Amino acid sequence: MTAIRLGIVGLGAVAQAVHLPLLSKRPDLYSIAAICDLSPEVLAAVGDRFGVPAARRFAALEDLLDVGGLDAVMVLNRGSHSAQVLAAFSRDLPVLCEKPLAYTTNEVDTLIEAEPDLGHPAILLGYMKQYDPAVLAAAEALADVDDIRMIEASVLHPTGAAQLALARVVGPSAPLPPSVAASGDAEDQALWAAAVGDADEATWRAYRGALVSSLAHDLSIMRSFGAPPATVEWADIWRQTSRHAEIDPGRDRRSFGDHPPSINAVGSLASGGRWSLSWHYLPDFPAYRETIRVVHGRGTVELVFPSPYLLHAPTELTITSRDGSAERRVVRRSPIEAFETQLEAFHAMVRSGVPPRSDLAAGRADILDCQRILATFAGRTGLPVGGEVGKLV
Repeated sequence: MTAIRLGIVGLGAVAQAVHLPLLSKRPDLYSIAAICDLSPEVLAAVGDRFGVPAARRFAALEDLLDVGGLDAVMVLNRGSHSAQVLAAFSRDLPVLCEKPLAYTTNEVDTLIEAEPDLGHPAILLGYMKQYDPAVLAAAEALADVDDIRMIEASVLHPTGAAQLALARVVGPSAPLPPSVAASGDAEDQALWAAAVGDADEATWRAYRGALVSSLAHDLSIMRSFGAPPATVEWADIWRQTSRHAEIDPGRDRRSFGDHPPSINAVGSLASGGRWSLSWHYLPDFPAYRETIRVVHGRGTVELVFPSPYLLHAPTELTITSRDGSAERRVVRRSPIEAFETQLEAFHAMVRSGVPPRSDLAAGRADILDCQRILATFAGRTGLPVGGEVGKLV
């Protein structure tokens, strides 16, 4: 099983904190064959850190794809990834794509039409939690359950800076050139209009930052349990302040807006049960915490996730069941890293044709569910919203 020569697109936080360190310790599976980033400063620093030759460092994706000597591409840049995936597809290169795949279903439909026939699947979506040993064990525990009563997911999200402090992420010391920044802004504006029309920026940021880029993970786990949302019956988005606030959101405003939100949505499952998703941006909260709890007729299955940037920090799985007249609780914690297991899965997809846990159709379903949540909120409150979401109101 030969190592995959991988081109890396985007060298920001998730690349530096997670993917590149893991790739560098798995030479049996991968070699970092080329890298690409808009910032020359970041490109140089990361290239030096991971031993990428200067001739294999690029500012433009097309140049990376033209250099040759690649077996696959990993897409990690900020924003929608549909254009980068489409470019890789045009060169018959398979892709490991971090979320968000896209912000609109139309983007994904274009990718589905363009997906090349490589003799194996062409894309693995980076929902690493689907490869977490705790999630796999939870899915196995729920395999015979036919009466899920409730799935409750809650995300408590402190600042990105607080989560990434330990990773020593290198960023550009100066703004990008005006032409580069203008191009990114134009892309953001076009996708804003396509997804939510003339909705205000706070609505757009809540959709792209909190829903499509974060809560989509929880939707993917619900799919892993065979229980995706059947309906969205109620949704709310709100913002609160506290006189005790100390920490400023800082750069998180780029993702979540000037006043990052709280979100709650509820609906039904195909089995007749219910689901509830909550997401709260809490700049003064001490540590990232994500909890998913499944209630069924014979017990519960609960997952508690640490910050994704804490490599090898175990997700805790607790399975509660009846033991005669007593309660039995089984707690499972594994240091096996979900991101690394995902890398193993991508290698197996490319070299052996093993299907990914999430493909383009699955990513489209998650985007559509995020759109349904925002459309339900807009319909309930009269919030002006257009684009694809507006058609669902």
